[in-house]
Amino acid sequence: MGGSSRRTGFAGLIAAVLVVPSGPAGLHAQAPAYPETPGSSVVDDYHGTSVPDPYRWLEDTWSEETLDWVAAQNAVTFDYLGRLRDRATLERRLTELTDYERFGVPFEEGGLYFFTRNDGLKNQSVYWVQDGPDGEARVLLDPNTLSDEGTVAVAGVAPSPDGRRLAYAIATGGSDWREFKVREIATGRDLDDHVQWGKFTGMSWTDDGAGFLYARYPEPEGENALLGSNTNHQVFYHRLGTPQSGDVRVFAWPEQPNWIVQAEITDDGRYAIAYAGSGSAGGRRVFYKDLGDPVAPRLDAPTRTLIDDEESNFGVIGSDGSVLFAVTDRDAARQRLVAVDLERPAEADWTTIVPESEHLLQSASMVGGRFVTRYLVDAKSEVRIFARDGTELGTIPLPDPIGTVSQISGDDERSEMFLSFQSFLRPAGVYRYDVDTGGLTPFRVPEVAFDPERFETRQLFYTSKDGTRVPMFVTHRKDVALDGSNPTYLYAYGGFNISLTPSFNVSNAMWLEAGGVYAQPNLRGGGEYGEEWHRAGTRERKQNVFDDFIAAAEHLIEEGYTSPEKLSIGGGSNGGLLVGAVMTQRPELFAVAHPAVGVMDMLRYHQFTIGWAWADDYGRSDDPEAFEYLRAYSPLHNLYPATCYPATLVTTADHDDRVVPGHSFKFAATLQAAQGCDNPTLIRIETDAGHGAGTPTSKAIQQAADILAFRAHHLGMVLTIIP
Repeated sequence: MGGSSRRTGFAGLIAAVLVVPSGPAGLHAQAPAYPETPGSSVVDDYHGTSVPDPYRWLEDTWSEETLDWVAAQNAVTFDYLGRLRDRATLERRLTELTDYERFGVPFEEGGLYFFTRNDGLKNQSVYWVQDGPDGEARVLLDPNTLSDEGTVAVAGVAPSPDGRRLAYAIATGGSDWREFKVREIATGRDLDDHVQWGKFTGMSWTDDGAGFLYARYPEPEGENALLGSNTNHQVFYHRLGTPQSGDVRVFAWPEQPNWIVQAEITDDGRYAIAYAGSGSAGGRRVFYKDLGDPVAPRLDAPTRTLIDDEESNFGVIGSDGSVLFAVTDRDAARQRLVAVDLERPAEADWTTIVPESEHLLQSASMVGGRFVTRYLVDAKSEVRIFARDGTELGTIPLPDPIGTVSQISGDDERSEMFLSFQSFLRPAGVYRYDVDTGGLTPFRVPEVAFDPERFETRQLFYTSKDGTRVPMFVTHRKDVALDGSNPTYLYAYGGFNISLTPSFNVSNAMWLEAGGVYAQPNLRGGGEYGEEWHRAGTRERKQNVFDDFIAAAEHLIEEGYTSPEKLSIGGGSNGGLLVGAVMTQRPELFAVAHPAVGVMDMLRYHQFTIGWAWADDYGRSDDPEAFEYLRAYSPLHNLYPATCYPATLVTTADHDDRVVPGHSFKFAATLQAAQGCDNPTLIRIETDAGHGAGTPTSKAIQQAADILAFRAHHLGMVLTIIP
């Protein structure tokens, strides 16, 4: 669909849709009849405290009993959602909004430029390549050809330094497991190489182009690879043309089975750097090997230690001879840029190039003999340029003061760089910048059937329960009245040092068009203000995250944006835990809740797949002290009979091997039994899908339409079609 027809369609639909207030009475005025969920007598003893777990059997995702339960729950849920009067209208509009051309940030390797492109509604973005900046682009890898339903995704690519071959990772059904293949770039032909059981890893080529490093776990035992605990992560080298059985182990610490290990080779091919840590949110140890001659690398070189504790983060961004340049929060909670000479690696000999500032240094890149840095300033992006001696050279003017630079691509040998920028009102566009001449110019900026000029985003600050000042973005139509009547969607995450920054979301754009308010607070537990902000929302301090979210809701009500009857909440993964916790702590504060792929059983989360790695943020129930605070907020264990909980739509997926679906299964079953009013408590279980990454576009649209229809209905919104 071309730009002109898009604009015509946009104008026509806007004229045809009128949002009018209504109550959720009428259709679905009563809760549906839920499938029976038999309980059991399972009781666990935690440090002398008995804790029942009657739906333990739902943890077995692929048992016949669980599969029958999933089918029965989905039948009720999809019947309910399918009969919502505005569901079809929303799906049509979401499809139109999604149908815009999207480009990834181009990057160069071996004289070739690589980028992704999606012409709008393809289930997966296509990988393209062209000879130099002005060459003719051609399709290199089309993931849409790998499966009929778009459920096989390419989860990462790595071109060889000479530009001859492309290593790529495949994810099936949304799983975190990866298999690797290698494609000849000139011919598009796949080689015979096939590597399996990779996880939490990229691919990094040796400078000779003969093979690459990757990380993997041992092949899982038994039939179910989606539930078992993952231990003994190791880094291997795969040489092209050889079977995986012959891959060489490069980094391994068998005495540390819970370390997660990632490795990369510096751009000059001289050093292999390994990062090892026992958790997904803590710091990492850093090791290295001097490979010697890059075209004849010594993979058996001795492993040397650079950082021997997990108290900090350290990420290499480039090198110059024996000198590594890295971003680290070691002795700098909001990070600094340092130079480390591996001929004198002691920490006392490190040189600070860009010191810690009042704002968070997210990342740095080496472009055209300079350092290009990304900062977060109150959760908004700022890009600054520094000379090699640390002298600040200026700030790149971005298209909008409230937005996110999500990626920077460049090379130290060239002055050209590309960056991706997006906001709540504008989708991600690719921009070009020259560090020699300056000037940010659009390179690939999409046209979307959405008028951003009708809306505005503002950032406000509110006070949490303990007096902490917390930022929040609020986006809405410019003519919104602060009379407490606005349907509002409050979304957050609050964990694992992850920063929640402005981004464009088609579902949220639809919500804004319908007259809704979108609010996104930056809770403690995230990374918006560095490690101190992160730690303030972990372990025994996790309640701070929930308090921050509740205070955000109360602030929106106090300021007249909304009311409890018009307030919906959502979050995914750790954000699903957030929603589950606050809806059980303050059920009267929210009308609608959407916990997605959430961590709901805080007493057993560590027993599945990679769950044990989250203990750095959460703590574990086998520790008596941690048991007490985990039980105090665990969503599953704080549902009480005859309590009126919000209208709830739980979403998960059968192939989620990060937060296994048993969390959501048990929570939904318990909530259905406990619900003390007619508010529905439904669970929507996607099949052949995982935690979210790589979800086909078609599935994403259908799920978004279901969620929006459910939310709109229970907030009293009706989309009326005008002839």
